Amino acid sequence: MEDTPSALSSEGGRYQAYRRRKRLLVALLVVAVAAAVFIALSIGSIKIPFSRVLSSLLLFDRSGQGRIVWDVRLVRVLAALLVGASLSLSGTMMQSVLRNSLASPYTLGLSSAAAFGASVAIVFFGAGTSTTSTIIVSDIFTVAASAFAFSLLSTAAILILTLLTTISAEGMVLAGIAIGSIFSAGLTLMQYLANSVQLSAIVSWTFGDLGRANWRSLSIIAATLAPILLLSLFFRWDFNAMDSGEDTAKGLGVRTSALRIGGMLASSILSAVVVSSFGTIAFIGLLGPHIARRLFGGDHRFLLIASPLIGALVLLASDTLARTILSPMVLPVGILTSLLGGPLFISLLIAGRKR
Repeated sequence: MEDTPSALSSEGGRYQAYRRRKRLLVALLVVAVAAAVFIALSIGSIKIPFSRVLSSLLLFDRSGQGRIVWDVRLVRVLAALLVGASLSLSGTMMQSVLRNSLASPYTLGLSSAAAFGASVAIVFFGAGTSTTSTIIVSDIFTVAASAFAFSLLSTAAILILTLLTTISAEGMVLAGIAIGSIFSAGLTLMQYLANSVQLSAIVSWTFGDLGRANWRSLSIIAATLAPILLLSLFFRWDFNAMDSGEDTAKGLGVRTSALRIGGMLASSILSAVVVSSFGTIAFIGLLGPHIARRLFGGDHRFLLIASPLIGALVLLASDTLARTILSPMVLPVGILTSLLGGPLFISLLIAGRKR
């Protein structure tokens, strides 16, 4: 039966309505993120009125409460936005190229590899020291470089296994879990070999804390996130084709092997930069993509934009809660994301099962 002009017009109208709904949802997400930013800048051990926050930002006023906004809270808020967006984007890309909804930097072992790398730097390069009252990681650069190197080593091992054995996407996930368990065992060994000061420094680093943020680390993350986000959007139609199955994607002209390896490498580099700077922050790479898929479906034209926004919003909300729930004590956000992320992710899985 041939399509009539009225039927084609009706289909076109539904498609335009679909695009308008998705764009409206994206706009609402942007508004929600902006609202969360102002709330995060306002509340804390010292409450600052919204009007004062706004004037400090617009007038670059660093006097009085403006100094708290610019020099204390803003860098942490930007860290939450960039880290949340990066981890969520990494999770989205990994889940697409591996066609596995449980793929993320955390579940594929990159976080375990980074933690092992950090512990190596602390134990063997003396990056953990003590003061009269606290135990700190004294050489942040060495720890971050070691964590980054071992994260990339974990990715390289997964990709080499893929190239040598031509394992499936599911096999790549299993390889990541296996390699992650090896690095977890290595981390346990480092903790066993460490003295009390080094052990405390290792534990402190693995918490996942945005309090380590500085303008240098934020600029590195932003410089990594921006091109990878643009690159992922350029390949958005290829990601959509991958969701239909590898054979279908190949039939549409997608170089599936190259897309899988490139997507894994790009997402791994992005997550490695984040984890090496801030430690292990669990579940954001799972929650962001899953919430985005519930709201936007599997269309990567919108998913690759919505997922980073949702990841940024979730992590910023978690960090704001971590700063205020036991004020003036500040909890590492990694503890809170692990504590709240697990039950929330289970509830998402149950809700999806009922649909």
